[in-house]
Amino acid sequence: LLDSGNLVAKDGKDSNPENYIWQSFDYPSDTMLPEMKIGIDLRTGFHRRLTAWKNWDDPSPSDLTYGIELKGNPELVLRNGLEKYFRSGLWNGNGFSEAPNYRSNPIFDYDFIWNESEVYYIFFLKNKSVMSRLVLNQTKSERQRYTWSPETQTWKLFAVQPDGNCDKYGLCGPNGNCADELPACQCLTGFRPKWLKRWNSSDWSDGCIHSKPLNCQSGDGFIRIGKVKTPDSANSWVNKTINLKECRAKCLGNCSCMAYTNLYVTRGGSGCAMWYGNLLDIKQFQSDGQDLYIRVSDSEADEVEDNNLNDGEDKDENEDMDVAVFEFGTIAQATDSFSFMNKLGQGGFGPVYKGTLANGQEIAVKRLSKSSGQGPNEFKNEVKLIAKLQHRNLVRLLGCCIHGDERMLVYEYMPNRSLDKFIFDETRCTVLTWSKRFRIICGVARGLLYLHQDSSGYMAPEYAIDGLFSAKSDVFSFGILLLEITSGRKNRGFYHSNQSGNLIEHAWRLWKKGKLLDLADEFLVETGDRSKLLRCMHISLLCIQLYPEERPSMASVVLMLESDNELPLPKELGSLFHKKPFEANSSSGNDESSSRNEISSSLLEAR
Repeated sequence: LLDSGNLVAKDGKDSNPENYIWQSFDYPSDTMLPEMKIGIDLRTGFHRRLTAWKNWDDPSPSDLTYGIELKGNPELVLRNGLEKYFRSGLWNGNGFSEAPNYRSNPIFDYDFIWNESEVYYIFFLKNKSVMSRLVLNQTKSERQRYTWSPETQTWKLFAVQPDGNCDKYGLCGPNGNCADELPACQCLTGFRPKWLKRWNSSDWSDGCIHSKPLNCQSGDGFIRIGKVKTPDSANSWVNKTINLKECRAKCLGNCSCMAYTNLYVTRGGSGCAMWYGNLLDIKQFQSDGQDLYIRVSDSEADEVEDNNLNDGEDKDENEDMDVAVFEFGTIAQATDSFSFMNKLGQGGFGPVYKGTLANGQEIAVKRLSKSSGQGPNEFKNEVKLIAKLQHRNLVRLLGCCIHGDERMLVYEYMPNRSLDKFIFDETRCTVLTWSKRFRIICGVARGLLYLHQDSSGYMAPEYAIDGLFSAKSDVFSFGILLLEITSGRKNRGFYHSNQSGNLIEHAWRLWKKGKLLDLADEFLVETGDRSKLLRCMHISLLCIQLYPEERPSMASVVLMLESDNELPLPKELGSLFHKKPFEANSSSGNDESSSRNEISSSLLEAR
């Protein structure tokens, strides 16, 4: 019995491990000890793998196994029967892509040997006085690492795998990308859900397909995705000698190749790894991780590669803009090519990403939908208009980006996010009390009183349809905001099981029945000043009158909020979706109005 724990049978004094007649390290059962090999002897085909006990007092083998698999290229795989449950990712010279920062642990070091004779994983203790072992747990389907505590004379759990949803094999389906947040799954850049309805209901098993079809003959391109765990290696190929440029050319020349990267990340990167067919089990990290270059249509690749040729051609045309015009490459670099990990949220007109410019300034980038059909000149005109509508109660527009059919708005980054989480938070853990909400209401009202070219919440109908803007447009926007704050509900996407229409129409129905307080946030009804709450809801109806001349001024609104004077009765709201006299010069097919609606709504979504 050696100090390592290995029980060996040897011939006399021959201590060469290669000559051992038999050794227990070749049959590890459920436990891996330091200096034990888990792997395959390529000369004899002999496998050394861990097999869990059936339970804590039954050492007979269960279905849970852990070892190296050679289908494609070697990686460590945890299986529960035939089901692949967890995998390590490829060895990149520094570690497995699943655990890019494991080297920094204080307990053990490890290595992965892959040559003509054998392929195996092995670990060593950094300090011989600190014992560590790896154990399979059948009950939890986990690979668990323990360290020995001399003080308590017990084994302490150090780490487990799988750890979190994204460690579970293939959670996001083919061409999906998993991150430890909600929702966990996102399609890779350049891909869309195969079945959108299932995807939106968190059934990600069908995964994603290319947004635009590939055309290998006429030419495809690649998008770089950073900080990831490499895909399942079952359908992969590696070459240890060629460089990344040669790897790209080799992948581009094979129509079945869907991704490539350096095999090794050490010393600036070397070697080549390529994947064929669907890309499975990709995981996104916040730091570390590996670059992966994914095949997409040539037009998709042009949109996210650091190619600023088109931006340069438009430079002179952009000099008359009232805000900064960013090059596409600058935005792509700031957001790490629109990385899933940098995504702040999704609005009705596109996703919003956090980014960091080269000077360290943090930004929020609204990537607008490409379906608007808006040309660059129309977009520029709208940006100029939005720039003039800014004030201290709104997130500040820093600039924009126009590149091909891309349209992006660049805002200052707001680390505290939106008021939404304080007003519409279902968990109520951070919900704002009535007194705090009322201070916000009065503060916004006073702000609009002193700067009335603004939009504090949602567009007034005369602006959304015909572009007519006045101080009364602010009043309408404020009325919507006031109704949302007091009801705890969003106007956009409002749904009532027994009624059709939006939040405004539902409020008007309740007003006519004398039951407006039924719309109020239950939390505020129970804890706040009911009379003040009802007064604010009454004021909101006065502010959202259909015609501008029927709305009060902001000075009157402030007076209403801060006094107990009798309020006038609101007039019939009518329908906000039917044409009225102020629309006489508009038409249902007015592209400019449609564009204004999309861009301006994007500003408001990014509040």
